[in-house]
Amino acid sequence: MSDEHAKMTKTTPQQFFFALWGGLFAPLFAILLIVGLVAKIQGSHSHEESMAYNDAAVEERIHPVGEISLADPNAVHVDKTGAEVFAAVCIGCHGTGALGSPKYQDKSAWGPRIKQGYDTLIQHALSGIRQMPARGGNPDLTDTEIANAVAFMANAGGAKFTPPEAKAPAAAPAGAAPAAAAPAPAAK
Repeated sequence: MSDEHAKMTKTTPQQFFFALWGGLFAPLFAILLIVGLVAKIQGSHSHEESMAYNDAAVEERIHPVGEISLADPNAVHVDKTGAEVFAAVCIGCHGTGALGSPKYQDKSAWGPRIKQGYDTLIQHALSGIRQMPARGGNPDLTDTEIANAVAFMANAGGAKFTPPEAKAPAAAPAGAAPAAAAPAPAAK
């Protein structure tokens, strides 16, 4: 075997240091860039925001399907005003004009309906018309509450309807004591 094939050029100290720094600097620079990127990503996600998001997601998944509302069957029913019925039931469609319903305070949409008359509008609201469900979708509303809501919305659209008078609460049962009895005078 000859030494001709094993000859290598001599490396100068300057070449050695350039190779050493280049070999160490490039991977070190890449590692620093990756660490900086990870730190930036971690910094953009605050712990409070992620906890709030997690809490909201859990609440959404475990929320109850229904609600129970306890009411005294002997309690006196007080009819809601037109504004209250509108805010609770009617605004869903009449606030946005959904499914072709006349928008609240839109005189051009309410004009032809007002010409049909108050009683006709009440009948449409009670029994439903086109895509509007009977009683606005709330079967618990009384006829008087429906009439109040119709008058409220139609009057905002330019009508001059007079809502029905509120009924006086029914008298208390014979054996029941008054709810707020006056205190007896003190003996001297």
